[in-house]
Amino acid sequence: MTTQTLLPEARSAVVVEERPLSPRPSLRDTVTQTFAMAWRAMKKMRRNPEQFFDVTLQPILFTAMFAYVFGGAVSGSVSDYLPLMIPGILAQTALTACMATGTQMREDMDKGVFDRFKAMPIARIAPLAGPMMADLLRYGIAATITIAVGLVMGYRPDGGVVGVIAGWLLTIVAGWSLAWIFAWLGTVARSAQAVQGIGMMIMFPLTFLSNAYVPAGTMPDWLQTFVKINPVSHVVTAVRDLMNGNGLTAQVGWALVACAIVVAIFAPLAVRSYSRKM
Repeated sequence: MTTQTLLPEARSAVVVEERPLSPRPSLRDTVTQTFAMAWRAMKKMRRNPEQFFDVTLQPILFTAMFAYVFGGAVSGSVSDYLPLMIPGILAQTALTACMATGTQMREDMDKGVFDRFKAMPIARIAPLAGPMMADLLRYGIAATITIAVGLVMGYRPDGGVVGVIAGWLLTIVAGWSLAWIFAWLGTVARSAQAVQGIGMMIMFPLTFLSNAYVPAGTMPDWLQTFVKINPVSHVVTAVRDLMNGNGLTAQVGWALVACAIVVAIFAPLAVRSYSRKM
């Protein structure tokens, strides 16, 4: 009996070039990845136009409702109330729009969308900052509609076109900075409903316990103390100064400082909480 040994066929060696992955993405990579996430969020908005309902219908309803309900009681007439109210409506619509940022983020996390980023060597801040950058469009739409409705109702800003544009830009910056609060809530809350409920508890005190709709001097002394440290009050006063002809006052600088402080506190908290969940 002859035993035959079968030898395996020789296989050609394949040389694979291994590229070491950097432990942290560079600044350029972080910016590129953030813009990619922003483009993804923009495409999502295009396919879900209902995301624009709060920034298109709410400014119209709130501007008309507050003007005709409180105008005569606060300022004596609607026309005299508009210079006081329009900056307040701008702040409220921006705050409401940025609250939706945390809700949408929590919904994506619940659906497992963010789990897909686990195997990707991307910056941890990109999935958070990208959608927030896309939401700048929503803030711009809300601010534009609010100003347009005010002009139709008789608002004539003394700051002219330059002052209106400056107030419009400040509103968008304020909305983006306050959105980091809700982005952090989106990473720590257990559901989108929880984010929305907590967001409402934050939005109402920040908006109505401010100088958005009534002069702060008419409030009790203890409440005026909170109004003075409320970042929404700083933003509203700064927008009033820009749109009503007072120019670049110190309050504009304080508003920008308040926005920077909010970002400095809540952006690291959001990224840290998100990284832990990764």
